[in-house]
Amino acid sequence: MDTGEPDVTARDRILDAAIDCFARHGFDAPVRTIAAAADVSPGLITHHFGSKDALRAECDTTVIARYRTFKDDAVETPSESLRGLFPDMGDAPVLVVYMIRALGTGGAPARVFRDQLVDQLRVVMTHSLATGLVRPSRDEEARLRTIVTQSMGGLLVEFMTDPGASPEEFVARVMSPTHETLLPLLELYTEGLFATSDLLDTYLSLQGTIPTPETDIR
Repeated sequence: MDTGEPDVTARDRILDAAIDCFARHGFDAPVRTIAAAADVSPGLITHHFGSKDALRAECDTTVIARYRTFKDDAVETPSESLRGLFPDMGDAPVLVVYMIRALGTGGAPARVFRDQLVDQLRVVMTHSLATGLVRPSRDEEARLRTIVTQSMGGLLVEFMTDPGASPEEFVARVMSPTHETLLPLLELYTEGLFATSDLLDTYLSLQGTIPTPETDIR
């Protein structure tokens, strides 16, 4: 129960415990379970956050901020342990599974969380463009939303078909060099899919208002 430590310490413990519990057990995890994991009383959670929904909202913001740290590091060393695709250190597994569950719940909270992911990716992509790690897009905002949707959607499918895995087991599996999706993903992001630009050219001719990127991306 409450150890009498300063409020800020107890609050941080509650956040850490809630993120871990939500990742491992889903957002139906009882407040009492979170309190036990944080070694505080359920009443202290109410004191700091008011409600379980408010606690989740703060967890969402915290997870996004912590994940940003991993992604910033990945931009600097994109080939190290394939961290340019996904971080594989520290508490990353819990963060990853939390994000998957946050999007999988659907509704307004999932839309807000998706938009936060897009905002964070925008920062990373801006740096990646400046360093030459990625090519520019004709519609950068649309590309950001597409990357988030496709990458997290793929992980959600993987997670839903392996529901018994712990966060550590799940991330270890999807990040394994032998995982079946890794090579195709690297090929798609590095070399593309179509051998000609016919479909893109046809689309652009029909749109007419899509700006050209700063440099040739084909």
